[in-house]
Amino acid sequence: MTGADQARVVAVSKSGQHRFSKRPCDQITLLAGIGIEGDAHAGVTVQHRSRVARDPTQPNLRQVHLLHTEFFDEARAEGYQMAPGELGENVLTLGLDVLALSLDTLLQIGSQAVVRITASGGPALREHHGQAASQRFAEVHLRGRISVLQRPDTAAAPYRAPARAKTVPQRCPVEGPGLIAW
Repeated sequence: MTGADQARVVAVSKSGQHRFSKRPCDQITLLAGIGIEGDAHAGVTVQHRSRVARDPTQPNLRQVHLLHTEFFDEARAEGYQMAPGELGENVLTLGLDVLALSLDTLLQIGSQAVVRITASGGPALREHHGQAASQRFAEVHLRGRISVLQRPDTAAAPYRAPARAKTVPQRCPVEGPGLIAW
């Protein structure tokens, strides 16, 4: 995969209903501490049905689903055909290895939106398409809009983490938790 300076968003998706796939759209709006405006998984507490059944008071750490488009290439090589949003991802990237993002990494997408990587995804991907986990989940730290082909805003002021953040933001590239801006 390419470096973070060449990474881009190739698709954004959301769905107001709890279903596996999401609909691609031109842009999504991330709301701090809630998730994606208009998406069924938005909320302060868990929204995924299996997690709600266990404990509906848990914090929602899976507000945004990130997936890299290179996963689709790997799946195609094994005979699977997939389109953006089909695996339930909200943000489909090109040139950003989302699996390399460690937990608690702060990822700035575009000039405003910042998410914190909170978990890896997996079982649903394997059950639906027989593929291994290739997804990351995140919670929204700073509100912002994400559009298709979003590129880095090099003129943006350095990001300052909210008081509850566990990491010290840095400019990319970074190793381990920190801010990756693209």
